Amino acid sequence: MAGIGPLSEEGLVRLLDHTGERVADEYFGPFAEHLTFDDLRGFWRDMIMTRAFDTEATSLQRQGELGLWVASLGQEAAQIGSGRALRDPDYAFPSYREHGVAFTRGIDMPSILRVFRGLEHSTWDPAAHNFHIYTLVIGAHTLHAVGYAQAMDWDGLVGSGDPDKDGAVICYFGDGATSQGDVNEAMVFAAVNNAPIVFFIQNNQFAISESVTRQSTVPLAQRAIGFGIPSVRVDGNDVVAVHAVTRWAMEHARSGAGPVVIEALTYRMGAHTTSDDPTRYRSSADEDYWRERDPIARVETYLRGLGELPEDFEEAVRADAKELGRVTREAVKSWQPGPTDTIFEHVYAEPHPLVDADRAWFAQYEASFTDKEVTR
Repeated sequence: MAGIGPLSEEGLVRLLDHTGERVADEYFGPFAEHLTFDDLRGFWRDMIMTRAFDTEATSLQRQGELGLWVASLGQEAAQIGSGRALRDPDYAFPSYREHGVAFTRGIDMPSILRVFRGLEHSTWDPAAHNFHIYTLVIGAHTLHAVGYAQAMDWDGLVGSGDPDKDGAVICYFGDGATSQGDVNEAMVFAAVNNAPIVFFIQNNQFAISESVTRQSTVPLAQRAIGFGIPSVRVDGNDVVAVHAVTRWAMEHARSGAGPVVIEALTYRMGAHTTSDDPTRYRSSADEDYWRERDPIARVETYLRGLGELPEDFEEAVRADAKELGRVTREAVKSWQPGPTDTIFEHVYAEPHPLVDADRAWFAQYEASFTDKEVTR
């Protein structure tokens, strides 16, 4: 339930409340004025598709088809609203839960599961989608993101005034990552170098089982003040507000004005991962409170109330979502392990003697087994 400190609603930007009513905001409202009903139906469709994929992945893990799954249930608005605010020159650095952002960047969704089936480190070309590979080491990618942003600036891809050329980086991480040293170091580098980056914190209220109130006594966005970085808090279950705030922040960064921190207050409706049991550390009343603030339901209520969610459109989207589930299920069950030495590919852009040595040792190790299939 709504609380104090990092769980408070202090300063939250909101443009669509949980009852499906629009809310005025003098500053950020104009950043959503361009959105048409077609756009909002598109957001709703994106969130439905993301949730369908997420639900199927959870089911596959429960059937033993995946080693682990990290669900995004309940965080669809934070991801779709921000992902749809990005442009082609922008570059996104996800952690491991940004399936909705991946969808907006054109990633083949079933292929993501090859990572969680233990077949590959990544399955997409980051340069083709401007979407970095998933990073499971908490907060480590924030330093990579700042470095990439700095390079964009040095390459003259920021603040030129050419909208087809100027870009910025957006880096996603959770509330737990804000306690990591890497994240704080990244913010120091970004601030002093005026790097074109938006740090997007999805405050889903738990670092695995640890409440965010055990990590901070104030809203997480306030931490940015100490680094000299402007920040904003947004209702992370309001896709319209998230889109508006991210649009503002990315324009700020693309212009060369420096970094921004966004804290999107949301709620992880599922477990941290499929190895977690959230009933051990939170109440059913808490879950009911946030279920009433479901990010998909509020857009659905708003559009339906205005007669802008036609029945045939809704049926088509739900059919597409069902089809995505089928395609995902059949793909995962058809996959077979490939050569194990692919783990040594793409470590560096060019050949490296240490990687070559590791590859040779691994080949010798595998050859030491009589039945090589046992090693796979």
